[in-house]
Amino acid sequence: MKKVTPLKKADPTAINILEMPATLTNGDGHQRGPVVKRQKLRNGTSFKAATSVQASRIFAPFRTLGLVSPTGVPFTSVPLGKTTFQITTSVGRCLQTYDLRRGLNLVFLSRPQTPEIITATAAWKDRLFAAWGGNEADSSTGVWVFKRGKKIDELAVPAGSKEAVKQVLIFGSWIVGCCLTKIEVWKSTTYEHYTTLTPLNSQYGKAGNHLTGGICNMPTFLNKIFAGREDGSVDIWNLSTGNGPLVIQDVRKDKTVLQLNFGSSRRAPISSISFRTDGLGAGDDGRAPGVMATSGYGNGDVTFWDLNKGGRVMGVLRGAHSPPSLLHGPAGGGMSKIEFLAGQPVLMSSGLDNSLKSWIFDETPYSPIPRILHSRSGHASPVTQLEFLSAEADGADISGKWLLSAGKDRSLWGWSLRRDGQSTELSQGNIRKKARKLGILGNNVGSMEPSAGLDDLKAPEITCIASSLNRDGGMGASVGGGAIWTNAAGKKGAKGASESGTTGWESVVTGHKGDKAARTWFWGRKKAGRWAFETGDASEVTVCIPCDLNHAALIQKITTLRRLVQSVAMTPCGTFALLGSANGGIDMFNLQSGIHRQRFPSRLTPAQARKLQTQRGADNVAILDRHHAKRKFGLGEGKHTKAVTGVMVDGLNRTVISCSLDGRIKFWDFSTGILLDEVDYHPMIGINGSRYYRPSDLIALSCDDLSIRVVDTETKKLVRELWGCIGQIIDFCFSNDGRWIVAASSDSVVRVWDLPTGHLIDALRLESPCTALAFSNTGEFLATAHEEGVGINIWNNKTIFTHVPTRQISEKEIANINPPTASGEGGQGPIDAAFDDEGQEESDPQGTITSLDQLSQDIMTLSVVPKSRWQTLLHLDLIKQRNKPKEPPKAPEKAPFFLPSLENAKQASSSSSAQLTTTEPTPLSTAAERSRITKMDRGSSESPFTTLLRSGSQTGDYTPFLTHFSTLPPPQTDTSIRTLSPPHELLHFVQALTLRLRQRRDYELVQAWMAVFLRLHGEAIVEGADTGDDDDDDDDGQAEILREALREWRAEQEKEGGRLGVLGGYCSGVLAFLRSAR
Repeated sequence: MKKVTPLKKADPTAINILEMPATLTNGDGHQRGPVVKRQKLRNGTSFKAATSVQASRIFAPFRTLGLVSPTGVPFTSVPLGKTTFQITTSVGRCLQTYDLRRGLNLVFLSRPQTPEIITATAAWKDRLFAAWGGNEADSSTGVWVFKRGKKIDELAVPAGSKEAVKQVLIFGSWIVGCCLTKIEVWKSTTYEHYTTLTPLNSQYGKAGNHLTGGICNMPTFLNKIFAGREDGSVDIWNLSTGNGPLVIQDVRKDKTVLQLNFGSSRRAPISSISFRTDGLGAGDDGRAPGVMATSGYGNGDVTFWDLNKGGRVMGVLRGAHSPPSLLHGPAGGGMSKIEFLAGQPVLMSSGLDNSLKSWIFDETPYSPIPRILHSRSGHASPVTQLEFLSAEADGADISGKWLLSAGKDRSLWGWSLRRDGQSTELSQGNIRKKARKLGILGNNVGSMEPSAGLDDLKAPEITCIASSLNRDGGMGASVGGGAIWTNAAGKKGAKGASESGTTGWESVVTGHKGDKAARTWFWGRKKAGRWAFETGDASEVTVCIPCDLNHAALIQKITTLRRLVQSVAMTPCGTFALLGSANGGIDMFNLQSGIHRQRFPSRLTPAQARKLQTQRGADNVAILDRHHAKRKFGLGEGKHTKAVTGVMVDGLNRTVISCSLDGRIKFWDFSTGILLDEVDYHPMIGINGSRYYRPSDLIALSCDDLSIRVVDTETKKLVRELWGCIGQIIDFCFSNDGRWIVAASSDSVVRVWDLPTGHLIDALRLESPCTALAFSNTGEFLATAHEEGVGINIWNNKTIFTHVPTRQISEKEIANINPPTASGEGGQGPIDAAFDDEGQEESDPQGTITSLDQLSQDIMTLSVVPKSRWQTLLHLDLIKQRNKPKEPPKAPEKAPFFLPSLENAKQASSSSSAQLTTTEPTPLSTAAERSRITKMDRGSSESPFTTLLRSGSQTGDYTPFLTHFSTLPPPQTDTSIRTLSPPHELLHFVQALTLRLRQRRDYELVQAWMAVFLRLHGEAIVEGADTGDDDDDDDDGQAEILREALREWRAEQEKEGGRLGVLGGYCSGVLAFLRSAR
């Protein structure tokens, strides 16, 4: 740290804020005019992008998971009485507030979001101040004020201010913001801008004026601020940052009180200092005051100092947060801030590893190093794998609540979409205890060397995930003695295997980057499992080996490279795990016992190998089928020649399906390991990945020619080829119903294809490439992860409540979508998203069908009326009976005496209207006028149903009537059929349905309407046929005409029903023939 320049008594930079003028000044002291309250620079719509942002037809942004403290903005804390503290962190454009007493549970999210990235925060009383913007040349700046997560005000920023506020300091009646080259001052009572302070020119030029040390104040120096500059000087006071000693200066006596040296050649810059205020912690027994803690961005350690007797290092908290990414791989790290809570033995810390932690000094016997109290964190590096947890056998997790994610930080997380507090990282054992045994976290106070990262002790980065909860034991699952990730190879029985038969076993299996073993996990216990399954592939491979390796190293290198796990799978029953290796081998293990059960292809005994060789030599053509030229494979044949990129098991545990970079899809017998069949695309393509949709036996394959091919596993035929990805396909998945395939490519576009039509129906262009995606089991959510961020974006599926057209879209129609936010602002629920665009009609492109007319007269066309509407019509009586109130309605309570009665008001209004009608009659003058008014009354009393039915009977065209009738809701449809007057309207109604049936349109609606008609009027029609009254010959004639119309409808119905039956039988026969194994 740079040594500070002592404050001189005559130093003109010693500024008393009480004497600041009420005018803005330039650097030379000239006034620029009185302070004017800043006008609002932006209207309510200016925060949106200048260009209109298109919307996806299927997905709407919802929220972002997994963000705690991903930025370098220090957290801020404020006490709430004497019971708890609230800690606030920045997650970009939003603030998140946690309650310490509740275990760092999230209590507030700030809304609205700031227009730009937050650069500094400060807590004062019950309010939060957030400075934003200024990181780019053309961006604006501002300071907003929040209370309980809601914006209540904003500070007036001078016009033209472009510098970002890096620190906010509040004391007394002043709010001070520190920028790079100036200091802004506001009044804390009115939030009005008071003045701008500009430092004097430095001896090092303009660069020396930069305020890199920040600002602070001292309680004993009222109304004074202390600013540290880049040239090493302090205008009033500063504990500067740098690579020199730490100096504590007495500004009143102008003397150095204490100078602390690190005593090492590698010194990390200090960025945060805090003093313990509870009067304990120092000395040999910890009962003396004077403890200081320091930390920096250079590592993840916290150093504790005893300031008594010249100062010394008490201890170092190693690995409090992950070290920076430059030292230890891709994970972010480094300390952003530490702070002792006022009057408490608790230290708060936040790091660039997206975590917030609290530490407490309560160990007995006394220890200068605190222990962890609470922790709230997420992924420290971008997420690479996503998978919604599969449904449990009893349906406990069938709602798609849990999401599994793996990142480059070597961690596996389970995220709850219902409650953030339930999200947790799956434990990999006591990492800190293991680090202490290895000496990584040793309390060596004599060395300030940066500690190694704890991530180095975790399992390698996860590259593939498989899960099945059918045998998950929950919290009661047996852990088999507590050892994790052991190898049960060669053991006759593993400890705890019999016990796990009653309590359940592991339910998650993961493959890891550059590792030959797959690992198991207990989902219910949220911890690492018992087994590490190693691949057993022993065949030769061709690899690039350095020339300087000796023979032993060469053999080790070959053995390691040929056994790397490339893909994992679990059987639907949750009993077996399958691994695909980098050299084409497939192995199956039992999850209960950890024992190897099968290899694909199965390993031959020496006797079987000799027999197979003899058979090949005797008759080489015996392995070919003469008629179908279909290869028949024997034991030990058919191994993949390249890395296995996908392993799947069918729903009945009969067939194992695998695909490889060699372009082949192979079908294996689950029990014997014999190859049954294969689909060969070699050498046209290589298969990079696969997804299996078990209900319809479809597999989707991502190929190196940028296409996705869909294959039916029953017929072994290609059913779809999906094109459109411009960049390499990174990840893809089926929708929950198997109707869509969603794929993410390296061109930052997520595309959605409709499988029945093969059309690209939607596409989202995002800000950064999507590294992983997953579709929830319920179809409600789509989860995506991206390169530039550690959060997980959740999208709503709008098609749950609205229809989406399946027409093909072009590249010009790809929507530019803003991702979800941590606060959920701008996000939409599924219902809101579905009906948000009502009234906005899509432009009709060329080639789309704009009418519902039949494509051919030989085709039976169904209606577009929802199925629930005509089904409700058939059971309307039952629905009314079920919804009938069980109790009679209760009389409303009498109103107080001083309120007027509604009944009296109604009687008064009715009496006045009666008086008007009696006092002002409207006589009809002539017979013609009376006839015209009668016709008008009859027209106004008739419903459109009756009018259109009568008009259709006169013209012979019932199409307008049927079109109107199909739009009526079920209760109104039932009422209209009930009120048909015999015999003419009944006749016309039957004729209209017969005409529609003859046109071969609206088949299901005609059947429903006729069923309701016969149920309501069938008895009347039959009674009319049985009466033999000779006095009403005309009625008998009309009834006979109606019965003849019904016979005509029945004949037409039998004719059309028979035709449909023949067509249906033909189609089912063709389908059965295609699906048969021939």
